[in-house]
Amino acid sequence: MNSISKLVERAQWKSNVYKALVFSLLLVMGVYSLSRICFYFFNASFFQDMTGARLGRILLGGLKFDLSAILYSNSLFILLMILPIPLRFTNWYKQILKWVFIVVNAIALAINTADFAYYRFTLRRTTVSVFSQFKNEQNGSALFFQFVLDYWYLVLFWIALVALLVWGYSKIKFDGPQLKNQFVFYISGLAAMALIVYLYIGGARGGFRHSTRPITLSNAAEFAKEPKDINLVLNTPFALMRTAKATVIEKVDYFQTEEELNRVFNPLKVPTDTVPFTYENVVVIIIESYSKEFVSTYNQWMEPTRFKGYTPFLDSLIRVSRAYQYSFANGRKSIDAMPSVICSIPSIEVPYVLSHYSANKINSTASLLREKGYYTSFFHGAPNGSMGFNSFANLAGFNDYFGKDEYNNDDDYDDIWGIWDEKFLQFFAQKINTFKQPFYTTLFTVSSHHPYKLPKEFENKFTGGDRNIYKTIEYTDYSLRKFFETASNMDWFKNTLFVITADHASAEIAYPEYNTAWGYFSVPIFFYQPTRNWHEFKPEIIQQIDIMPTILGYLHYDKPYIAFGRDIFKEDEEPFAFNYLNQMYQSFKGDYLLQFDGKKSAGLYDFKSDRLLQSNLVTQMPDTVKKMETHLKGLIQQYNNRMVDDNLTREGSQLKKSVSAH
Repeated sequence: MNSISKLVERAQWKSNVYKALVFSLLLVMGVYSLSRICFYFFNASFFQDMTGARLGRILLGGLKFDLSAILYSNSLFILLMILPIPLRFTNWYKQILKWVFIVVNAIALAINTADFAYYRFTLRRTTVSVFSQFKNEQNGSALFFQFVLDYWYLVLFWIALVALLVWGYSKIKFDGPQLKNQFVFYISGLAAMALIVYLYIGGARGGFRHSTRPITLSNAAEFAKEPKDINLVLNTPFALMRTAKATVIEKVDYFQTEEELNRVFNPLKVPTDTVPFTYENVVVIIIESYSKEFVSTYNQWMEPTRFKGYTPFLDSLIRVSRAYQYSFANGRKSIDAMPSVICSIPSIEVPYVLSHYSANKINSTASLLREKGYYTSFFHGAPNGSMGFNSFANLAGFNDYFGKDEYNNDDDYDDIWGIWDEKFLQFFAQKINTFKQPFYTTLFTVSSHHPYKLPKEFENKFTGGDRNIYKTIEYTDYSLRKFFETASNMDWFKNTLFVITADHASAEIAYPEYNTAWGYFSVPIFFYQPTRNWHEFKPEIIQQIDIMPTILGYLHYDKPYIAFGRDIFKEDEEPFAFNYLNQMYQSFKGDYLLQFDGKKSAGLYDFKSDRLLQSNLVTQMPDTVKKMETHLKGLIQQYNNRMVDDNLTREGSQLKKSVSAH
């Protein structure tokens, strides 16, 4: 104790350690704000009509979330700074403090900077679900290095931020305790420590009142004029930390009785069709990142001199199919599409397959047709395990999964995502030709994905336009043409219903109309049957979760099942679409798009005539808002409550009904 006492007495203050702590945290706050400003400019096309006042409110509100993230991530640094021990004034201890501070904040800034680019693909701040999404990737290192190469300027930006952090921290000095008396030193140190812990808790929680719950992502709406502004208010480290243990899906009680709820929305489908079941083959093709923006047929409303399409084959196929002008995805990620297309289960906030309830028992097109004697299979040219598709295919009831392993020829591997589309689609056709009929099979393509590479033999064949993605769109369209040419000569072809859609819209947006809350989800969905003379292109709403009930209705399936979509070939249900964006539930009905935050409606737009969504009608059309909001509440309650109750199958519904009756 004597040596420690002498150390305390010898040391002289040049700067108060607590001021040094405050200056250090303010330095990080300043760097976070700079990062937010740069995030905005990097993604300015997604935040159109930004005003100075609006941006100022965003920056001010962002400080609250920055403080919370910085306090959480710098917990160790803060603790080491406030411990009332003389050792913190030694040089070796200061070096530890320095490296803890720099390393922790450099990692946080790297995560935040990476989202500059990744935001364009998801349109929301990255949450902890991203780790589950990519945990099965075998090509993680390749994806990482490709990202670094493609976005080298973001790497330089991150290095500049870290350099600024290092420079700023080097200017903050503290050399010794202010008090020489040992007793006063420890007592004052403990008192200061208690005060700082109190301030820490308030700052991290977002308030000091006992009734204040820790702030989370939804609190950012307080500073957002439009829902998309939430992503500017937030920072990625905060989004990751606040969703680490979050329970996203919780029961709601908009309707008090089951009868009232079922009158509004009931996902239990009970077929009344008296036509015998038809044993026709079904092939579903899900195309990677294929927006309607690329397809001419969906853009006849644009001036010919303004628009150029890149899918001549798909356009020709749509003309002899049943297609729909207003077709929407139910999510923004590939893993959102799997349950939507195959199981008629949308994703709300967190992708269904990453939610706490992803192990629920479900019914799917595969499982229900398998009961009818169908052979079912799923194809994805990526390394087996990618995106967890093989696991979900197994959960959904597919007999077999065919991936890169089953293709078994790495010469056709693109070194990033999987087997080139043209090669894998030919493998798909030849493999189908070995299947016993009837069969149901789904294929997920890979090539029209960033970094938009082409096989060497096609590099000069497809030149696209002013964006790299266009050449891969042309290549995948060509690959589909070659597939249909091959398949059309096979015995099973004429007895097959083909369903073609995309997993989600592309992050590459050229036209402002598609840079909107409806454009972000605009994907093709159409049905083709070689022997039927459909030639239909209806001005009607359709969504991915409609695919399963439409297939089952087309085949005259005769047993109850759960589906959140509708059979679009029948007119007994009003067309609607649903998705989730910027902490808002979105519902499409008739001419209108409704945005609902779970408690009240924030926006109503005539999305068919007001394509840029510039006129909010929420206060002008209360009857329309009420009607759409009621339907949306019914869907949300059915989804949440059935998810929590593991009640996503006809057996679950029948069991629940039986229990209620008793």
